[in-house]
Amino acid sequence: MQINFKILTLNDIILMQKYFACCNWRLSDYSAAFKFMWQKHFSLEFAYVEGCVVFRELYQGRVYFHYPMELSEGDAERAIDAIESYCREQNIRIHFTCVPREKIGGLIDRYGMEMRITNHRRWRDYLYRAQDFKDYAGKKFSGQRNHVNKFKKLYPDYKFIELCGDDVARMCEFLKRFESRQLSKGTVMAREELEGVYALLSHMDDFKLCAGGLEVDGTLIALSVGEMCGQQLIIHVEKALVDYEGAYPVMAQEFARAFASEGVEYINREDDSGDAGLRKSKLQYNPVRLVDKYDIFPRRAIERVTHLPVLVTQRLTIKEITDINAIEFFRLEYDGDRNKYWGYDWRAHYSGEPTPEYFMQGIREDFNRRDELPLGIFCGRSLVGEVVLHNFGYRNDCEVGVRLLPEYEGLGYAREAVLAAMNYAFFDLNIETVLSKCYKPNIRSRNMLISAGMRPCGEDETFYYFRKTAAM
Repeated sequence: MQINFKILTLNDIILMQKYFACCNWRLSDYSAAFKFMWQKHFSLEFAYVEGCVVFRELYQGRVYFHYPMELSEGDAERAIDAIESYCREQNIRIHFTCVPREKIGGLIDRYGMEMRITNHRRWRDYLYRAQDFKDYAGKKFSGQRNHVNKFKKLYPDYKFIELCGDDVARMCEFLKRFESRQLSKGTVMAREELEGVYALLSHMDDFKLCAGGLEVDGTLIALSVGEMCGQQLIIHVEKALVDYEGAYPVMAQEFARAFASEGVEYINREDDSGDAGLRKSKLQYNPVRLVDKYDIFPRRAIERVTHLPVLVTQRLTIKEITDINAIEFFRLEYDGDRNKYWGYDWRAHYSGEPTPEYFMQGIREDFNRRDELPLGIFCGRSLVGEVVLHNFGYRNDCEVGVRLLPEYEGLGYAREAVLAAMNYAFFDLNIETVLSKCYKPNIRSRNMLISAGMRPCGEDETFYYFRKTAAM
């Protein structure tokens, strides 16, 4: 299934709110307002796949996919199948981000332990019991009660007020006074977070957000904005002027009392982004849980390969192509008639006349990037062709391809090389399925693949497709 990602817009987020409403993973990342605030920072794109919403982001030069959000009729497993196919077609590595804990087991079943898992502390959300914020009861909240009592003593006439879209100008005026403290952190994320807040305030009604503030002598001195997501209230904005001592715990309590209505069990105050002061503050409010967000990096079999193998058959040696063979390899790569069925034309990627060094550099880079295993087919000292294991997937599968110099065709070398490559794939790389395809006019290649034990598994207008497992 082809996936067509598109840039995430305000209207898209509004239309997909039913997906957010069904998402009970306790993660702020899977909420409408969060996606809107950070869409530019993470270059967010999305697609509807198998009844799910799939987000793709670009962060620090790497592509990430969020775990598919599904409705009752959606199929997240099939959506992940489509993501895998998309990554193979685009030749990009598959990385998942913001994966909730309850989905880790399914990914382990899918990929085995052939994956790297990270769970960075700075991105974990802080989850609190809503009732704790309403009451600040018990010894563990004595500090918060003391701050609240002091604030009320200093500002006995303070007011908590509920805010709406009509109050945007007033909220922005408060943010202007708060701005210097935020920007003093000197980080790109601090600046972008503030820009996201300004943008979010203009669409409070679109996202059905709840907002409130503390007012002292008619002046807004604290602001909080939240979003209802199932049984949790996610706090996207929580800011106060620190000159008003105790404003933060008062704001947090008043907001919980106003908006954490019956049925709201938790308050999510998002992550601390690695800010030491923010971490200390959030821990002092006694979270019941730090909500894990996992990054999952499935590994393909080729990524375990540290060097190109040497395979020996009855007549052939299959091994790395070196500079000694550069002229013969140039002849194999350069000949258009030889390669019209190879599926790759160097002319589409290179202008001018290539050199032997150009093609040698290409196959070295292909292996260094772990895009493929390019192996020369040698009869004695002569290079007679190339066999390649490539297009490695995330379910222990790969493709095999072979090509020969014209004077060595018809001798059974292609079949012998393909059998050796598949044997290496099955028993050294633990590949479960080897795939191949050939252009329909290439009858010789079709017959060779069948004689090597590959079974036809489909066709389209261009190709015949084949597969083989170790049991076949």
